[in-house]
Amino acid sequence: MAVRIIGLACFLLCAFPFLIIGVYDKGSREPIHFWSEDTSLKDKVQDVKGYNAEMAQLYKRCALFFLLMGIVFAVFPIGGIVLMVFGSSVGIYLAYQVYKRILERYLQENQG
Repeated sequence: MAVRIIGLACFLLCAFPFLIIGVYDKGSREPIHFWSEDTSLKDKVQDVKGYNAEMAQLYKRCALFFLLMGIVFAVFPIGGIVLMVFGSSVGIYLAYQVYKRILERYLQENQG
C-alpha cells in the first residue's frame, strides 16, 4: 500500500507544475512557451490572449493525464505503469504536435 501512495504522490507532484502553468499563465502578457524558453515568441505572436488560452488548455490536459496516471497507479499499479510508458512516449509526441498546430495557427495570423 505504501508503494501505491508514494506513486500517487509522485504523479501528483508531476501534475502540479503543469496545472500551475495552465491556471496562472493563462492571463500572462507574454506567450507561454513549450519547454523551450523561446523568447522570440513575444515578437511573433500578436494574439497573446488567444495563444495563451490554447496553451493553458494543453498544460491543463497534461496535468489531468498525470492525475489520471496517479489514480490508476494507486488502484492498479500495472495500469499506472502502462499509462506512464504511454505518456512518456506517445503522449509527449502528441502534446508536441498539438503545440506545433497552436504555434502554426498563431504565427500564420501574425504573418498574414
